[in-house]
Amino acid sequence: MISFSNLFLALIGALFLICASVVLVLHLRTIYYFDIGYLKLEEETGMSRGEIRENYDALIDYNLAYKGIDKLELPSFPMSKSGEIHFAEVKRIFTAVQWLFLITGVFTVLGLIRKAPRRDFGSLKLMSIFSILIPAVLGILAVLNWEQFFVAFHHLFFNNDYWIFNPMTDPVIRILPDTFFAHCAAAVLFFLVLGSLFTGALYRILVPRRVQAEAPKRRKRHHS
Repeated sequence: MISFSNLFLALIGALFLICASVVLVLHLRTIYYFDIGYLKLEEETGMSRGEIRENYDALIDYNLAYKGIDKLELPSFPMSKSGEIHFAEVKRIFTAVQWLFLITGVFTVLGLIRKAPRRDFGSLKLMSIFSILIPAVLGILAVLNWEQFFVAFHHLFFNNDYWIFNPMTDPVIRILPDTFFAHCAAAVLFFLVLGSLFTGALYRILVPRRVQAEAPKRRKRHHS
């Protein structure tokens, strides 16, 4: 099971599952629509539910690569120059993730097809392990201190402090509370766990139990 090709394909596959989870949550607008009521954004902002949704939809459409929107225009909010720069940086990250989702997806499928005649699906088991370790570690860090995790994430991906919005110059931040991003992070981790379970189950389906049981014995004889 553990070979260079399987390790490489498993890492590519794990990256695909990560990108797929992010892309799925990016499209899953129902999370935000739920949070409008759950976080009482209408009361907090004095805006109607429809107006809040309209501005959020404009922000999401801007970050979807296939929409081809070059300039962010929010229906109800002005933006400072630093706000425009930050949203453009976020768009570049999401665009990269969407392209990685496509590229790693193609490589993962082609890699598995190539290994199919030999029934060499060890990469699926490794992919399942890698995919469960990532949400486990990140989930623990986020639960222990979400605020510190949130700040560390921004320091990792941005080399400026433009992500620290001033509600007076960038009032859009009023409809984007930290709790919403925590819910998105939880959803990404949830889908990663599902991806890990799916690849693990797929391995068990494609690889006979007899082969799974004999693999540790073959490795033991090889080392001896």
